[in-house]
Amino acid sequence: MEFIDLKSQYHFLKSQIDAGIAKVLEHGQFIMGPEIKELESALSAFVGMKHCITVSSGTTSLEIALRALNVGAGDEVVTVPFTWISSAETINLVGAKPVFVDIEPTTYNIDVEKIESVITPATKAIVPVSLFGQMPKMERLNEIASKYNIPVIEDAAQSFGATRFGQMSCAVSTISSTSFFPAKPLGCYGDGGSLFTNDDEIANRMRAIRTHGGTARHHHTLVGTNGRMDTLQAAIVLAKLPSFPSEVRKRSEIGALYSELLKDVCVIPAIDHGNTHVYAQYTIRVPNREELGKSLKEHGVPTAVYYPKCLHEQPVYSYLGYQWGEFPNCELASREVISLPMHPFLSDEDVKSIVSHLKNSLRSN
Repeated sequence: MEFIDLKSQYHFLKSQIDAGIAKVLEHGQFIMGPEIKELESALSAFVGMKHCITVSSGTTSLEIALRALNVGAGDEVVTVPFTWISSAETINLVGAKPVFVDIEPTTYNIDVEKIESVITPATKAIVPVSLFGQMPKMERLNEIASKYNIPVIEDAAQSFGATRFGQMSCAVSTISSTSFFPAKPLGCYGDGGSLFTNDDEIANRMRAIRTHGGTARHHHTLVGTNGRMDTLQAAIVLAKLPSFPSEVRKRSEIGALYSELLKDVCVIPAIDHGNTHVYAQYTIRVPNREELGKSLKEHGVPTAVYYPKCLHEQPVYSYLGYQWGEFPNCELASREVISLPMHPFLSDEDVKSIVSHLKNSLRSN
């Protein structure tokens, strides 16, 4: 059994993917080829934002977003410590300082009511993470950000395709960022990502930063980077995009089945009011995670842990001075969460088998 079954997806979309790759190999424009603009147009329409800028990875997208907002030395950026390190390390890469806020215990997303208490004159951006596949309370977050005139960058690496009160993830903040890492709900076959904004000036800055700080060759207006998405990866995402809505629906159905079968067994994912969930990961909570993971592995069921340590526990962030106990919801989640197989090609029988093994494992432990 696969934790994320990219092979089945490829075989299902083989003709479209192969044709897209072949087209790029034929025209030979491997960097900034025509598929880049085609994908940006398609993604803009899908999300409902004026500008889409494809980039080389989700991590690069966050760094470019911060640079476009002129975030730098002496500045602070608010985010969460229960996330992949990209959400914070990109803050350091532009010379700023991460400031952490605890999460909600049920959705694992930023506790928006705690944000205001850490805002200072040095706060130059807020980076909420739409963890596991659903969005935070963005309308309240934007209200707080607007009060202090602070831009918001949604880190939507795991939530592309999700909605909140009918609005798409990546369509409700100053800038939004997503990832097309292969394991994401919409993934390519390498690294890739994109940025979205409705602001013309910010979009122009992000495009320039992506290509070494300029939009015209040999004319550099900003300090930039090599942040371009490969044309081959763009072609792969283009081939996958038409079937993506049906995959999102399937993920929702599989998540609902898991939750129905597990609701009396363990802590299941809570979907916030107004949200849809794309289940980038189907994540449960149990007190004996290690034993459960070993037992399921023995029965051929793969699992993964996102994330076993909070960022404030990582040696690289010891300089921030945070102590154990300052983010209790993050800390408890990091010790209890475990993710089960999740992809659109799981059958009902697969899910029932996984749940059966999980129940047996919990009973034996």
